[in-house]
Amino acid sequence: MVSTGNEGSGYWYGPDGQLDYGAAVLKSLRDYRSAETSMRRSTRDSMGMGETDLLALRYLLRVQASGKTVVPKDLSQFLGITSASTTSLIDRLVASGHVRREAHPSDRRSVVVVPTVESDQEVRETLGAMHRRMMAVAESLTADEARIVVEFLERMTEAVSAQEATHAKSS
Repeated sequence: MVSTGNEGSGYWYGPDGQLDYGAAVLKSLRDYRSAETSMRRSTRDSMGMGETDLLALRYLLRVQASGKTVVPKDLSQFLGITSASTTSLIDRLVASGHVRREAHPSDRRSVVVVPTVESDQEVRETLGAMHRRMMAVAESLTADEARIVVEFLERMTEAVSAQEATHAKSS
């Protein structure tokens, strides 16, 4: 029997005292999500940003790394926010020194939103150690273990997506 430290609660154990593996897996998944949420909150706080601001900055850095440019409309679509909200978001990120507006290279009427070198360094410093620890854990898996984890998470994603689709149809 696997010990999870929860034996006293009885919640993860059936009437026969055996570990309920399905419940233990879901608990571990919730624990991970909670730890990740806490880490992201701490990151946002240390960078003085809201969640949408950090999502936008990470998106901008990812697109920039691929050699592409981002116009405000791209950011609106990615975040699922209005153009007015996007303008306010970009204004905040410009004021905090995380991004700058530049003339679009081929459309004189448009601008591109570019993350600053300093914001790239700040994100790398803030998230780099955590990403390295996470990658070390992932890389420690055997190929078979990794396949099982990936398949499990894909099925969980499908299960959650099916629930979202059900709610969308009933709305």
